[in-house]
Amino acid sequence: MPDFSYENELGGRVAGIDEAGRGPWAGPVHAAAVIFAGGGPPLKMAARINDSKQLSASQREALYPELFDVAKIGIGTASVDEIDTLNILAASHLAMARALKALGNPPDAALVDGNRAPELPCIVRCVVKGDSKSLSIAAASIIAKVTRDRHMTELAAHHPGYAWERNFGYGTKQHREGLARLGVTAHHRRSFKPIRKLLEESSESRG
Repeated sequence: MPDFSYENELGGRVAGIDEAGRGPWAGPVHAAAVIFAGGGPPLKMAARINDSKQLSASQREALYPELFDVAKIGIGTASVDEIDTLNILAASHLAMARALKALGNPPDAALVDGNRAPELPCIVRCVVKGDSKSLSIAAASIIAKVTRDRHMTELAAHHPGYAWERNFGYGTKQHREGLARLGVTAHHRRSFKPIRKLLEESSESRG
């Protein structure tokens, strides 16, 4: 389970940063930055915080408003156009930088999930599998995941047939069937191989 040891080691105001949405074929990438005051979240809450992938949707949704009550939180997004222009890693780092900026005053240091450091106006420490090690990163993973899932559910209401309210843009069977039946939308990542291939095949069939 994640704890507060990385934050205590760095000292000062430490933000945990994580993103959601690097793998999906559709939708933006979201990132969150979370700063807990003092010694971290309340103990009962800390026992419930974990890597968002290890929690159920209901557990994430329950923690989401509670985290806003006890932490300073910033959220950042990089659009589908930015993903296609920059590449998904650079776009993820852009979303992280925007999340940190949304905090207002920059922290003294940032703990970032993964092994590639974004350019941030503070000390940056990368933590591989950080969402299972640091409470701040784990909290950021929950905020980013819930924020993105809600966004994709809203998009699904305007673009029925792709099951985004269930797959959140990942390349599931329902999503692939929707693409075959309905085609590519403005929210699909054209730089991603499956989408690029569909567009090429569509162009060839018209030609």
